[in-house]
Amino acid sequence: MVEKETTSNASTTAAGQEGDMEIIRGEMCPICSKPALTLTEIEREIPYFGLVHLFSMSCENCHYHKADVEPAEPKDPCSITFTINSEADMAIRVVKSAGATVKMPRIMTMESNEMSNGYVTNIEGLLNRAKKVLEQVRDTSDDTSEQKKAKTLIKKIQDIVWGREELTITIEDPNGASAIISEKAVVKKMGKKKAKKEEVAE
Repeated sequence: MVEKETTSNASTTAAGQEGDMEIIRGEMCPICSKPALTLTEIEREIPYFGLVHLFSMSCENCHYHKADVEPAEPKDPCSITFTINSEADMAIRVVKSAGATVKMPRIMTMESNEMSNGYVTNIEGLLNRAKKVLEQVRDTSDDTSEQKKAKTLIKKIQDIVWGREELTITIEDPNGASAIISEKAVVKKMGKKKAKKEEVAE
């Protein structure tokens, strides 16, 4: 049985002002085909970016999870570049859509695919996501060279978090649904050909 619930919320979080929340329970899960999927939509006002809709679906049976973020108003395809050079940069807000690719030179590229999620986080949260991927390689890989490389990159990320090293990250979003909320961020429009190529790569 599908249950729908709508709540009004005017609370303010570190990520912005949250608005109404809509929850639908008992939907059919696309993975396990059980009526155990919960759909959630939250409105959130992101300072200097605008109103966004946060969507998520989670299955209580198989633990499938998918999330995305979508601006209330359409935006142009864009590339956002930001240089991390201090510990204070860790708190800078980041909006990353499921369709965006995150490039961290000499560390990794987090490409968009069918399992990619969208989220609102900060610079430290973005780095921590990369760190978790590397920790998994370090702990599960049978290749000692891969383990060693992962350990080195984990240390590099920690040095970046502490402000000891610089890193220039780039977020490329063919839907323009991503942002780094800082005056230091350099935003460029992506050409139609490049944006289309990013969409095809997904």
